[in-house]
Amino acid sequence: MTAPPSPEHGEFLALLTPDEVTALCGSGRKRRWERGTTVMTEGDTSDWVLLLTSGRVKVSSHTASGTEVVLAIRGPGALLGEMSFISGEPRSGTITALEPIEGVVVRDFSGFLQAHGRVAVLLLQLVVGRLRDSDRKRVEYGAFDTTGRVATRLVELAERFGEPTNGGVRVALPLSQDELAGWTGASREAVSKALRTLRDRGLIETGRRRVVIYDLEGLRKRAR
Repeated sequence: MTAPPSPEHGEFLALLTPDEVTALCGSGRKRRWERGTTVMTEGDTSDWVLLLTSGRVKVSSHTASGTEVVLAIRGPGALLGEMSFISGEPRSGTITALEPIEGVVVRDFSGFLQAHGRVAVLLLQLVVGRLRDSDRKRVEYGAFDTTGRVATRLVELAERFGEPTNGGVRVALPLSQDELAGWTGASREAVSKALRTLRDRGLIETGRRRVVIYDLEGLRKRAR
């Protein structure tokens, strides 16, 4: 199996050497999911991890009242299901394809790590980084208003998934306002108001499942 192309910066695959990538992909089986498909389900018990090679997914959880909370957006090169693999506990979140995705399902991840000790250390560093990111977002929820949180998420999307366009950066990630609300810990109405505020300031333009950012530095300042 050939190595997957262009992993996103900071994702698991980007940390590995070409030989490690080849060995990891060779230890699994390639699969494809259509947009909207549930890849992993919160509460399930399973022993496989997924190496995402193309497309983007959302990681989410649901409150007791049924409200969806988006925990993260992952792109090419991401390792998914590692927390359940490490802890041996049920899945802590549901993973849904935001667009058509491809990945490598690895069932004997333990065997791969035993044969590649350096990668086990990298996995530990990755998990610690995700826990730090989770802590940072909890601080944001208490310290920032809704507009600040929305601006922060838009900056993150622009930096990770943005595409240059005339006079700005276009984020074509198929993320709805409901999903953006679940990612910022706010209601859909509050997010709509925040987006309107950012539009009125000339920082962004919004359309169906797309955002064009005209003033990224101004958006960063509003996020801070």
